[in-house]
Amino acid sequence: MRLEPIEEASDLVRNARRIAVLTGAGMSAESGVPTFRDAQTGLWARFDPEQLASEAGFRADPPMVWRWYASRRDAVTRAEPNAGHRALAAVADRFGQLAIVTQNVDGLHRRAGSRDVIEIHGSIMRTVCLARCGFVEDEPARLPSGDPPRCPNCGDWLRPGVVWFGEMLDARQLAAAEETSRECDLLLVVGTSGLVYPAAGLPLTARRAGATVVVINPADTELDRMASVVVRSTAATALPRLFGV
Repeated sequence: MRLEPIEEASDLVRNARRIAVLTGAGMSAESGVPTFRDAQTGLWARFDPEQLASEAGFRADPPMVWRWYASRRDAVTRAEPNAGHRALAAVADRFGQLAIVTQNVDGLHRRAGSRDVIEIHGSIMRTVCLARCGFVEDEPARLPSGDPPRCPNCGDWLRPGVVWFGEMLDARQLAAAEETSRECDLLLVVGTSGLVYPAAGLPLTARRAGATVVVINPADTELDRMASVVVRSTAATALPRLFGV
């Protein structure tokens, strides 16, 4: 008799040695973190996304964009890792590798205790220099005053350390994500629609290297067709069951 998808996926997890996990917005939904577009409510509903998430939009109105990200950072700070985040952190030492590649900028994987996390779209808690002079600050409380602040190194504006529309991903982070995908024997794709590249190309990279792909999502995704198993569930429900925690 054929196993239920969650049982098939659990068997794959038990037999895996090197696991990679690709996570998207759905991973954090149960922590109350809204997606970028879902967060465009109230005052922010009248703005085009590229006004809020592009270098051109920032240069046109630095205070407005800075306030938008400050409001999102406050929301993320109030959120807590959910059972899915905690499950991944709890079982990492069981495997030769349990690396997380996340499209999320909320830092919840790290706050849950995961150590091997590749944040390919950056971190909303990080602040960098618009002029790319090398200034980086990961603690918002240590930033100079200003709305937005000025870089203490070069005097240009400081900006959120996230990837904006029209920007390339950090080459080192992308290379690490691709290497992780090639080296795993099981890739779990959790809470992502599979529409945003280059992240959406990582499951194909893994499969071409011989890995098994499992998709965990309550709705259909563009990546279902390349998965060996599709689990129709949320991260907070499925991941504790998969890992038995």
